[in-house]
Amino acid sequence: MSRLGAAEKIRVRNLTVRAGAKTLLEDVSLDVAQNEILSVIGPAGGGKTTFLRCLNRLTDLEGNLAVKGEILLDDQDLLSPKADVAALRRRVSMMFAVPTPLPMSIEDNLRLGLRFQGAEVPRGRVEESLRAAFLWDEVKDRLGSSALDLSGGQQQRLCLARSLMLAPDVLLLDEPCSGLDPISTAKIEEALKGLKDKMSVVLVTNNVKQASRTSDRTAFILMGRLIEEGETGQIFTNPKEQRTADYVSGRFG
Repeated sequence: MSRLGAAEKIRVRNLTVRAGAKTLLEDVSLDVAQNEILSVIGPAGGGKTTFLRCLNRLTDLEGNLAVKGEILLDDQDLLSPKADVAALRRRVSMMFAVPTPLPMSIEDNLRLGLRFQGAEVPRGRVEESLRAAFLWDEVKDRLGSSALDLSGGQQQRLCLARSLMLAPDVLLLDEPCSGLDPISTAKIEEALKGLKDKMSVVLVTNNVKQASRTSDRTAFILMGRLIEEGETGQIFTNPKEQRTADYVSGRFG
């Protein structure tokens, strides 16, 4: 289910992922609405990242995985053998837990993706992306400097800006603040709130407080199964499932 009245951007139905005899996800059905932040929470190793990687076919890079079910992006079948995976990953961009700046200037880091596509960089796109990532004021006078000279928090916001350069429809984030200080975490969270006017955001996080602060809806995945999903306020104050209540309250994790 998605938010009441909200258009569905991604529909996931009966998604099952197996690695040999091991089941990573079992019969997961979940929607991502247009212009919302969906948080996916649950204990480590429970299938959250696998779910995220299915949404832009990064699971293709793991040859031992068998993926079954249906994933639709604007009613297009993402799991079809005929799907253009490169085009999909431009539309559904992913940001990882560890910053991955390239050993080049800040500006070249941002322009690289569009250059690979043979596309012109729209005027003002660099500044726009850095502003959206709450980084412009910190780097505007040193765009030619190495991205490797930035702090960890700045590097992560640079990676966010780099994803935004491609103007994706959906942004996937896998524990983007796991190694960051509280100030950098707050800037990332503030950036995400500003982005949902332009795209849908799926945030995997082990930090339930971050999910409660940031997201419109929250899904709880436990041992590969979707236990409960709903409006974030409801999940954290009046969950339907006892297992959800136990997890968000910290009784297990």
